[in-house]
This record gives sequence, C-alpha cells and structure tokens, in this order.
Amino acid sequence: MKINYEKIKSKALDIFPEICRYRRAIHRNPELSFAEHKTSAFIKDRLNELNIPYKVYAETGVAGTIGSGGVCVALRADIDALPVAEETALEFASENEGVMHACGHDMHTAMLLGAAEILKEYEGELNGCVKLIFQPGEEKLPGGAGLMIKQGVLKNPAPDVIFGQHVNPGEEAGKIGLATGPVMASADELYITLAGKGSHAAQPHQGNDPVMAAAHLINHYQTLLTKFRNPLHPGVLTITSVHGGNAPNIIPDEVKMMGTMRSYNQEWRQEMYGLIEENSKRICDNFGVDCKIDIVKGYPALFNDKPATEFVKNIATDLLGKDNVSEFEPKMWAEDFAYFAREIPAVFWFLGVRPEGIDEMSSLHNSAFAPDETAMINGMALLAGAAIAYLNPDNGFYSQAPASD
Repeated sequence: MKINYEKIKSKALDIFPEICRYRRAIHRNPELSFAEHKTSAFIKDRLNELNIPYKVYAETGVAGTIGSGGVCVALRADIDALPVAEETALEFASENEGVMHACGHDMHTAMLLGAAEILKEYEGELNGCVKLIFQPGEEKLPGGAGLMIKQGVLKNPAPDVIFGQHVNPGEEAGKIGLATGPVMASADELYITLAGKGSHAAQPHQGNDPVMAAAHLINHYQTLLTKFRNPLHPGVLTITSVHGGNAPNIIPDEVKMMGTMRSYNQEWRQEMYGLIEENSKRICDNFGVDCKIDIVKGYPALFNDKPATEFVKNIATDLLGKDNVSEFEPKMWAEDFAYFAREIPAVFWFLGVRPEGIDEMSSLHNSAFAPDETAMINGMALLAGAAIAYLNPDNGFYSQAPASD
C-alpha cells in the first residue's frame, strides 16, 4: 500500500469541525484525575459509533483496537483535567466549578478520536493493528499509565511501539517538535515538617526556632545542586512553599515546606533521596528542631527511542512539510507516559498550539490557557499517519519495532 499523505491530511481537515465539537464538549465538562466517568463514557460512545471494540482499564481508562494480528502500534492520549478555575471567557468554558482542561488533555483526547476515525477507513489495509489508549489520571500520582500497564493494557495485543503527543503553547499552532533521548524529567514531591519550640520573638533563647532551620535548609538544598551534581546533568531542587507562624512577635512551634525535585539522571535522583534525609536532620539538630521528611516519588524521566523518533520525524516531514517540524528543547516537566516508554520503544512529540500573531500565550496549567484548535488538524493527521506508515512494510520504513538505544 502506497501511503497517500494528502488523503490523510484531507480527511483530517474534513473531520476537523466534528473533532472540534468533541474537544469543546470535553472542555465544557472537565473531570479530575481518576474521576473521568463522563469523559470515559463519551469516548466509549464515539468508539461504538465507529464500531471499534474496546476494553476498560483503571475504571475510567479505555483502550480500543483497530485491525488485528501482526505488528501493533499504540497511540495514547490522557483524559483528565486540573483543579484550576477557568478564566478564558470562552463560550464553551468549563461548567464544573474549579476544574479546567488547562493542560490540553481535552485536545489530546479529541485528536486521538480523530485519528481513530481516519484509521478506521484504512482498517482493511493495515498490516497489523492499532491500539488506542485513552488514559486517566496523568495529573495525579501514581498516574494512570502505570495502573493501565499493571492491568494489561500492553498485552493482547502487545504493542511494538507507542506514540503520544502533548500540546505546546511555546510553539506556533500545528508545528511539531521532536527530540531523541530525554525529553521530560523525573518528578518527586518534597513535604518537610519542622517541629521546634515556640517563644516570644524578644526571647528567642527560650525556644527552638523552626523558621531559622527552614532558612538554612533552603540554602543548603541549593548547595546540594551545586556540589553533589555533575553540572552537565540537568537537575532541579526547589522549595515552593513555606508556612509557619501568624504573628510578627512570636516564633512558631512548626514550619511546613513543600518543593519538587527534577532530573533525567536516575542515579543522582536516588543519591539525593539520602542526602536530603540525612543532611536535613543534621542541620535541624543544630537548632534543636525535629525534622520529618516525606519524599513522594513521582514519575520517572521520559526518554524517546532514537530509531522510533527518527521514524516519526520522517513521517512528520513528509506529511506536514519540513517547515512544520523542528527539534524540541527538552523540558523539566514530568509526564507519566514515561512508564510506557520504559516498557516498549516510545516517541512523545509536542504540538504547537500558539495562535497566529501572538508572541506569547498563557502557559500550561494557567487559568487563561486557550490553545488554537486548528492545531488539532496536524495532530490527528500525524497520529494516524505515523501508525499507518509503521504498519506498512512497502513504505520504505521498517514495519517492526525499532530496537531501543
């Protein structure tokens, strides 16, 4: 089968109004992680309309299959929203108070439904099958990807490769960004409680000051970055919240802090767990303050498989044109797609959604996040085109899973 990229793009353009309605319906009814019941029902209804069989995972996750036998390509979209109060004034703005699709998962879901519609037309010509994974709970630990994997989403059929995408407000609408190797960092959450002895601020010698201990810890954590990390390896350790005391003349009994740690290097990440625990308690001992450290270990770093990424880059260039494909600068964001990438070769690319004529738009997780919907045309075309090309041995690309680096 010779792949007709113009036909794929034309089909994506034809169904765009329908997919736009899907996106707006999902955007209007956002649901938090692991509570995406209406969203899941909406997905199942669309798959039923397309006569695509599916299975349910992790209660609200859905995985449909197009085609059968042979090589299998998985396509993944996340479906959950964030606890953000929307401030876009869009006519289809969230109707669920305090909940919003501020990370573009509504678009991810709609684009995968669009890709499913395109792929369904090719079902009789596919040299294998496509697994459509609609994943819950990306925004909340432990993450829906790991749960779906544990429940067998990568079995029967077992995908040889998996593709996913994420909207990127930093790039023009419709442009694709790719990179090999690390593209997103591991992410751990830090919760620190310092218990001292309160006193009058004019008599500090009668207490044990947790505020002073907190100040020393914050400074020390930056020292951990500069003295216990290879400067060639990216790493972040940031305290983002400090709460303690409620009066200008009282040293409090307790201070609570929160923060995050990010890295691409698992060895350094593991070393930091010990350094944070040991050094924090040692510093707090100097102030007579008890220190409780709770490190919630989050998603691992996300690595794109090199051969598979080069494959997608070639397809994107043929499908969308060289000017619409660029090298993506890795971010210290986190993404539980990383769990899929640990199991099979994976490619996670980024789809520009910045409206034309705007130099800078509201960022991800922002209450005013309003992406350009036309970007979905290229997004669903690439999802479908990459899957079709991967399953087609006559296209000049390999038709079996590439070996991981």
